[in-house]
Amino acid sequence: MFISIGTLAVIDLVTSTNLIPKMMTLLLTNFSTVPYNFCLLQMYIILHLEVFETLLLSMMAVDRYIAVVHPLRYPSLVSNKVIWVVVLLSNAVGIMVITPFVMFAKELRFCHTNVLPYCFCDYTTMVRVACNEDPKYLILISTVAAILGGVPLLLILFSYGRIAQVALRISSTDGKRKVFSTCLTHLLVVELLYIPLLTSYIFPGAGVQLSAETYNTMVIVGNIVPPMMNPLIYSFRNKEIKNGIYRLFTGKRTSPDMDKH
Repeated sequence: MFISIGTLAVIDLVTSTNLIPKMMTLLLTNFSTVPYNFCLLQMYIILHLEVFETLLLSMMAVDRYIAVVHPLRYPSLVSNKVIWVVVLLSNAVGIMVITPFVMFAKELRFCHTNVLPYCFCDYTTMVRVACNEDPKYLILISTVAAILGGVPLLLILFSYGRIAQVALRISSTDGKRKVFSTCLTHLLVVELLYIPLLTSYIFPGAGVQLSAETYNTMVIVGNIVPPMMNPLIYSFRNKEIKNGIYRLFTGKRTSPDMDKH
């Protein structure tokens, strides 16, 4: 689990570093010029990390499912080697799936304007501003979003659904509370990532027009809010990580909260 949390932290850090400085520049100056190749790089990083994070969150949900539903088999099924393989495969899938979008973006021609009504380089916004009217540009991203967003989301919902069923059979009220609290907070992050991104990417390819304000808000929420909440949900609520932070700053082996348990 710690490998997954560490990987998620790296994704959040790169996402924030990739987006926030340019967003702040635009908000403060109301204008920002970006070289086209840099724009393509930013777009690629955004899409790649979105795919990577959706796959990683589904893996973390399955990890919790096995730990709760099949605890005796957990050590044999979920080893560090297995987790590293899944993490690397998820990253490789993101690279392979997103590369065609860069190729498509290079084909775009901007006849009327090359100004994006957005705070960072976004693929769908670039397609809308461009003169190219081939539906393949939006159909591709809608298809990828439906598969690499929809399937992991269903897997997450199934995993937490089974965890909830097991929690209902726990006799301890405190045990039930801890399980449901963990599930609900994890699902909150999942909703803030999946729902805005799935909606904003699937609808355009399906012919559903979203206003610029609605689209921009959903993509920003899906990319900015989860990195802010993930440390609170996955790290600071974890006893071992809290104890490690306490030991780092105080030199003591355990925090007072840990000593109570």
